[in-house]
Amino acid sequence: MDLLREVFVWAYERSCQEYRVVRQTLGEPDPFRLHYRNQISDAVQRIVRAGMSAELAQEAMRELASPLPSGDRPRFFAVVETELNSLHEGNIIRYRLREAEWAAWRRKWDEKT
Repeated sequence: MDLLREVFVWAYERSCQEYRVVRQTLGEPDPFRLHYRNQISDAVQRIVRAGMSAELAQEAMRELASPLPSGDRPRFFAVVETELNSLHEGNIIRYRLREAEWAAWRRKWDEKT
């Protein structure tokens, strides 16, 4: 039993050290993103699924942000645009998007540059 206890304690302490490193790397969660996560996700999904260009996306974001307090709207626009610009094959599942939807939208989105 002593040997099992030592292995368990060693593994637990090692896990705690690894968790501490990961926690420091990630930093603190953004309260704004947590508060508006559903609205942000909805905006990204709608824009991508509709195949909106950057100009149409701005109009859609204004409509989706209308229920938000006016002070939060600029930050909402910035967060949604950041999320749209950082979409790639590896993270589209976060927004429940299919690769074909994302690829079709990405061609239109990239035309803004």
